[in-house]
Amino acid sequence: MRKSWSKWMMLLLFSVMVLLTGCNFGESSKPTEAEGDGKKAAEKEENGEKVLNLSLDNDIPDLNQLKTTDGISFSVLNNVMEGLYRLDENNEPQPAMAETYKMSDDGLTYTFTLKDDIKWSNGDAVTAENFKYSWLRAMHPDTAGSYASILTDYIKGGAEYAAGESKEDGVAIEVKDDKTLVVELIQPTPFFVDLTAFVTYFPLNKTFVEEKGNKFALTYDAILYNGPFVLTSYDQAQGVTMKRNEQYWDNDKVAIDKVNMKVIKEQSTALNLYEAGDLDKVYLASADVESYQDSSEFSSETEFRTYFIQFNLEKEPFTNENIRKAMQLAYDQQVLADVILNNGSKPAYGLIAEEMSGLDGKSFREIQGEIIKPNIEKAKELWAKGVEELGGTPQIELLTSDDTLSKDTGTFLQSEYKKNLGIDIKLVTQPFSGRLDTMRAGDYQVGVNRWGADYNDSMTYLDLWVEPSNPPFRGNYSNEKYDELVNTAKIEANNQVRIDKLLEAEKVLIEDGVIAPLYFDGLAFLQKPGVKGIVTHPYGASPDLKWAVID
Repeated sequence: MRKSWSKWMMLLLFSVMVLLTGCNFGESSKPTEAEGDGKKAAEKEENGEKVLNLSLDNDIPDLNQLKTTDGISFSVLNNVMEGLYRLDENNEPQPAMAETYKMSDDGLTYTFTLKDDIKWSNGDAVTAENFKYSWLRAMHPDTAGSYASILTDYIKGGAEYAAGESKEDGVAIEVKDDKTLVVELIQPTPFFVDLTAFVTYFPLNKTFVEEKGNKFALTYDAILYNGPFVLTSYDQAQGVTMKRNEQYWDNDKVAIDKVNMKVIKEQSTALNLYEAGDLDKVYLASADVESYQDSSEFSSETEFRTYFIQFNLEKEPFTNENIRKAMQLAYDQQVLADVILNNGSKPAYGLIAEEMSGLDGKSFREIQGEIIKPNIEKAKELWAKGVEELGGTPQIELLTSDDTLSKDTGTFLQSEYKKNLGIDIKLVTQPFSGRLDTMRAGDYQVGVNRWGADYNDSMTYLDLWVEPSNPPFRGNYSNEKYDELVNTAKIEANNQVRIDKLLEAEKVLIEDGVIAPLYFDGLAFLQKPGVKGIVTHPYGASPDLKWAVID
């Protein structure tokens, strides 16, 4: 037994080495000590201004806060806009546009009092009416985006308004005066104040929006700002530049004068720019982690973000449950996380991210445990059944974004499916925004997708597959039992009953072969010694640059 095990291990290691060599993961650049390169981006100033240089790993899909759904757009909007509350350095909601709030004894009514002298970037006052207008617009069937449910699931009358069944006076949002906003909820929601820090809850200036019409948010000067920074340029494919917002209520606390956020899809390119002093922070490709992990500039961070395979249940061959379940079991998440990514990511054996809130001091993942693990023999058996039912071996295209991380993940899956199922998967790469559009249109068989938590509760994941969410993007999944579990949890006051239903919902989603978990996102990075205070929230929008400083 010992000799056979040793031979097996040697064969496995050899296979991994071949995989890494063939995928060009073996080479890594050598670190350059920051003390010796003489080009610290942290020391760079333009005309005496403190300038922060960062990168975005993909193009910016949409800066219309009501329509956008992706983390890259959120990362920009969170720094130029602000809600009633903002997450602080410890990820706790703190008063922002609001000075304070009062909650009724039954937990259903919130009365927010706005700060004095809060202004838009054009000098107009930010009022309670700006919030009501924005929230109603985010719910209206003619102007709502995919995130309408983050309002309609909680605000009384919102769902009926979004469905076109009532008028806006049926939505329980009341403006008492310019400084007082009253909101009534459907059921007690412990994380509602957290939600007011999220992008879809940001205010809008009605006069400005109507003046811009169809051009709203398409250019930097077609957005009105109320956050720490304002945009001075915006190119979807190139990135954005920002400057400090002089009208911002807490402007004295903002230490950075200018921010450049440049779209750089290749991690090797970003690393070269960091070493040249042109970036202040860079996320590392897996091949570079070992070379830099002893550097004083090296660190890592985690987010509540899960990468997973999304099957399209209305496209052959994924109408076949056995084919889907075979592909769920035919790859090794541990190898993907530890060898291919090597950046602090962890293998995912369920959908809900590690450390996300659960019950009684335990995380959701601790309570649930592992739902699905690799099983190659079972995968082969299911694949054979599926092929027999289909009448032949199917042709499969796997859709990914065109950034380094996504392409590496796609290449790994391609290799695993070839090795374990004997099938040839064709990779299709598109720009990030293009992949999103393709999936929303349902023009894909299977894709590598991801979801980052908007707030610290498993509902932020599980309600994505409840009808009537975007069906093609979520694989055209429909299951009455799943819908009932999640919808009941939304209105359940008993926390134990609520968490039990959410736990069961996660199991149903995976057991139905709708998705295949890949990994929980971890990020290894380098950051210049003089740069501090860049906050990465595990949920919501990141980075948050309000507290960033350059020594």
